[in-house]
Amino acid sequence: MGYLTLCGAIAAEVAATTAMKYSEGFSRLWPTLLTAAGYVLSFLLLAQTLKSVGIGTAYAIWAGAGTATIAVIGLTLFGETLTPARVVGIALIIGGVVVLNLGGAH
Repeated sequence: MGYLTLCGAIAAEVAATTAMKYSEGFSRLWPTLLTAAGYVLSFLLLAQTLKSVGIGTAYAIWAGAGTATIAVIGLTLFGETLTPARVVGIALIIGGVVVLNLGGAH
C-alpha cells in the first residue's frame, strides 16, 4: 500500500508543479489554487507512505520521479529543448533512484 500512496504523492506533486507554471507567478486564481491543493495532497500522501516505506527510499523515489516527469512535461508541453546534458541529467536521476532502491534493504 505504501508504494501506491507514493504514486499518488508523485502524481499530486507533478500536477501541482505543472499548475504552478500555468499560474503565471501566482497571478491566476485557479492554477494557484490547484498548485496549493496539489502540494498539500502530495505531502499528506508522502507522510502516509512513510508509515511503511523507508524515508530515504520514499523521498528518493518521490523527488526523482517527480523531477524526471516534470522534465519530460517541460519538453512536451512547454517546448523546452532536449539537450545532451538534460538526457544525462534525467538518466542520472533515474539511476540514482534505482541504486537507492537496490541498496535500501536493511
